[in-house]
Amino acid sequence: MTTFTSMTPTGEVLRSTVAAASVFSHRSFGAGALNGIGEPPALRRHPHIVRFRDVEADLDLLIDRAIAAIADGEPSEDEILGHYVHIASLVRAVSFREGKLLEQAVERLAKANPNIVVLTQSLKLPLVKAALEAVSGNDWSSLDGIKLDCEAPAKGSYTPDLILVNRARYTAYILDLKRSLASYGDTSRLEELKLKMMASAMVLPDWLYKNHKRLMVDTVEVAIVDGASRPSDHATGIWALSEIDDLLEIDGVAACMAELRLRFGHRVQQLLETEARKALGIMAAVVPDAGSASIMPGKPLIALNGSSRAYEEEQAMAAPDEDDGHYDLGCFDDDQDEEPEPARIRVGFARRPRRH
Repeated sequence: MTTFTSMTPTGEVLRSTVAAASVFSHRSFGAGALNGIGEPPALRRHPHIVRFRDVEADLDLLIDRAIAAIADGEPSEDEILGHYVHIASLVRAVSFREGKLLEQAVERLAKANPNIVVLTQSLKLPLVKAALEAVSGNDWSSLDGIKLDCEAPAKGSYTPDLILVNRARYTAYILDLKRSLASYGDTSRLEELKLKMMASAMVLPDWLYKNHKRLMVDTVEVAIVDGASRPSDHATGIWALSEIDDLLEIDGVAACMAELRLRFGHRVQQLLETEARKALGIMAAVVPDAGSASIMPGKPLIALNGSSRAYEEEQAMAAPDEDDGHYDLGCFDDDQDEEPEPARIRVGFARRPRRH
């Protein structure tokens, strides 16, 4: 979604004409205006460039910090996961830390463009009631260009991962970086996220002006960046991480991010393998020797390859004793066919049984 606004001489951002037909419109750069972001990477040229060798030390430091944070977690005991609880804890921590790592890496790489200002702290944007009602009850394309007061009555807030401001273009980007959108699937969470981002976009110009030293923009664009770089859909605000060069106007950012994820993944897998070996070593120590008579007293071993007895023998063993009365229909009294007397049923919350 691009929100186009105009500036009056007094610096107040008001309203301008609609300049795009889609709520999430993508911008074109350079001569390939018709193809825009869809051009092959080799044909895209931006004013600035970053190479991995120039930022390798900084990105490796970010990876080290992320791995250390993942390894420092101390999980609680879990009866179901048992000795594997540490592995499960690591996996959960990886999902969180990877998202933070992507944010920090984009912030670092954006420095290659001196026109880009990256905002990362205190980004709680108010969800103004009027903005929520506007994006919920109207076609989003008809809202292009509307700016609302950030101090108007609000219903909660939304905190984006990053806000990028291109001062040369007077453009702000609200970015939400996801390690992968696969978990969103067919759920409504993605649509709810877009709604919050759009509502925030309508107040961002006023919010930047009042909270960031009169920083003014006349365009706001929102993008959900998929770290897994699955097929993007700019018409609905979905961008692949491999396309981030075009958001920052820096060649080489996507390549750096790909190398970052590759190195991070290698370190994570090493960590998981080490923890898995520990868990398997513990299990090997507590499992009895294979030559022992049984695992539990009185319990026969389970024949994993099937029983060696014939079918007739199995049936004979499973048959009940003749005198146990199991199939004796005569054991039922005649009066059991009578209609039961009505009983009073009590309902309520579960309570401890009374002691007799």
